[in-house]
Amino acid sequence: MSVSDREAHFGRFHPFVGSLEQPLALRYHGHQFQVYNPDIGDGRGFLFAQCREQTPPGRLLDFGTKGTGTTPYSRSGDGRLTLKGAVRELLATTMLAAQGVPTSRTFAIFEDRGANLYRSDEPSPARGAVLTRLSHSHIRFGTFQYLAYYKQAEEMERLVRYALRTYFDTDETALSVEQAVQLFFGQVVRRTSLTVAAWMMAGFVHGVLNTDNMNVTGESFDYGPWRWTPTYDGAFIAAYFDHQGLYAYGRQPQAVFWNLQVLASALTLVHPNPEPLIDLLKGYSNHLQDATIAQFFWRMGLIPSGDRAADTDLAETCLKHLRADQSPFEDLFYASATAQFDLLSADLKSLLRDWPGVPQSYQKETMLIEEVESLWAPIAAHDDWGPLHEKLTRLDTLYDLRQAWQAPSVQHMETPNDQFKP
Repeated sequence: MSVSDREAHFGRFHPFVGSLEQPLALRYHGHQFQVYNPDIGDGRGFLFAQCREQTPPGRLLDFGTKGTGTTPYSRSGDGRLTLKGAVRELLATTMLAAQGVPTSRTFAIFEDRGANLYRSDEPSPARGAVLTRLSHSHIRFGTFQYLAYYKQAEEMERLVRYALRTYFDTDETALSVEQAVQLFFGQVVRRTSLTVAAWMMAGFVHGVLNTDNMNVTGESFDYGPWRWTPTYDGAFIAAYFDHQGLYAYGRQPQAVFWNLQVLASALTLVHPNPEPLIDLLKGYSNHLQDATIAQFFWRMGLIPSGDRAADTDLAETCLKHLRADQSPFEDLFYASATAQFDLLSADLKSLLRDWPGVPQSYQKETMLIEEVESLWAPIAAHDDWGPLHEKLTRLDTLYDLRQAWQAPSVQHMETPNDQFKP
């Protein structure tokens, strides 16, 4: 694709032949900080195009936009995105992919040089941009809340069956509506738990875990005031407006479970018996624990013993030390994965030295807020993108190195990161 074609499609969003003829802004509801809001939707972006992956299993890919202006659901906003916001999302998605987190990917960014945007949290007027992201779905928990709110049972069933066919590769034609709902919800619970586990083992804090920011395929997306925690601190928050710490690092598993309960409640529109859905919800904690242990061993570069109790004990002991020492979060994983045990405390050194693993060679990378600001500063001051490109190159190298070693314990995670890479 030529430069002019890329700009036409991803800067001005000319449609692709054979894909969507018109952009699609989606309407949904949501609990925002657990307060119900029926007046939301895609306010500064839309679904622009779709395609199929060329590699098996040929999953559907969505091209979604951010910063493209007002839609019918913009309310009082201008629908725009600052260039700094676009850079922040690029950094978040690239870092998360390198850490094995199921995430949307930043596909393209074009600066809107005519924009002068005014924001309370950035020096204004700010530079504007439009961003295109890739994900496997843009259907949110809030979409089901919308249908439940208006009691659109037929549309709810159609959406459940569509999700099974499209995202979970399931022929649902012979299933009753109750069977379809249970299969769908079970998939959402499992996949969502995998992402939460990956967040926790990455030290990532999403910041705004509202139900309209949860995707049915389990991919992490909609990046706003995200942060990485410097230390293993459960009270660490990302959003300056999260005054009660509802979405703090350590409360993310609980917050997501609450969101899954909300989704289950919406699904009772077409599945009046809640008991099977409650049973599926009860499986969340086990899914989360299994996925956390799997992600822990993958990040540590260690091979699980297969003894669930022993593997769990190792993970809990290491994390307990990390919490007590309040040492940099990433140091534990880097030292273990590269077999540099002398970087660790004496207790951890003796614990890990004899555990089987595959030492790897890569540079430690972090994404603390101070570094984000330092990468943005030369862009803001004199349009110097060099440090940003150098960081992205290192993260791409880390991604390739980590994907090259797939421990058996994490192969079942089915993350999208090895399915597509912009």
